[in-house]
Amino acid sequence: MMYFNPTYLIYMIPAFILMALTSWYVKSAYNKWSRVPAQSRLTGAQAAQQLISAGNLYGVQIQGIAGNLTDHYDPRNKTLNLSQGVANVASVASVAIAAHELGHAMQDAEGYLPLRIRAALVPAVNIGSNLGWILIMIGLFLNFTQLAWLGILVFSGGAVFALFTLPVEFNASARAKQLLVQTGIIQTEDERRGVNTVLNAAALTYVAGLVTAVMQLLYYVSLVGGRRRR
Repeated sequence: MMYFNPTYLIYMIPAFILMALTSWYVKSAYNKWSRVPAQSRLTGAQAAQQLISAGNLYGVQIQGIAGNLTDHYDPRNKTLNLSQGVANVASVASVAIAAHELGHAMQDAEGYLPLRIRAALVPAVNIGSNLGWILIMIGLFLNFTQLAWLGILVFSGGAVFALFTLPVEFNASARAKQLLVQTGIIQTEDERRGVNTVLNAAALTYVAGLVTAVMQLLYYVSLVGGRRRR
């Protein structure tokens, strides 16, 4: 079959299992620590506002966003978007997530290099994720391996993007942990453990994303490489 090969499952099933496990772990960690009140009694939005003041990030705005665990920082308009479960709840999970997103705002303000590289990759990845596999399939169909290899090169942008995402996310979490302790928003050892659990679980999703992108890339490499040997 041109668009499906059973070999695909050999490459992707382990990645799919890893993605499912990390997704379950994130939800489990969030559900547990979202029920544990923060000793500071600050909601995620209040903690974010305090951290904005502490970090002199006065250009950063906070706004609500629909959904669950949809929190993110938008560097285009310097806006911290917090879901209702984070913005309006005074829990360990809420302040951890809010602080993580403020970590991205700090990266943006400082011109953190991995963040800038990742942002620069976005247009190429948006194009390559669709164009890459099309070039691969056309190249295989026409037995034009050079075109197929070009498709792999274009498609590989997704894996490169996932790779640069790791230092961005790990650094934002490290900043969050430090900020929460320095500002006194997190006060007890149990709270620190909760923050670590929530942020480490979230970080694993990006590791799983990288593994998935690499395995998919390797599958296409095996297709083109196998066609060339034949």
